[in-house]
Amino acid sequence: MEYTAILNKTDNWWVGRVKEIPGVNCQEETRSKLLESLKTTLKEVLEFNKQDALSIAGDLRITM
Repeated sequence: MEYTAILNKTDNWWVGRVKEIPGVNCQEETRSKLLESLKTTLKEVLEFNKQDALSIAGDLRITM
């Protein structure tokens, strides 16, 4: 799956977010650090959402 990073430079900081996933926002001093932080945060949010969905589904889980 592909995601879109939206980046802006504000004063001495790079600020970014992942367009498709609310809550994936980061701020770093360099563009490369920002991209790395966004990737890490995205992975963490996706894993959290997955675990949350599995715990809510309980016995209703279906393997596809």
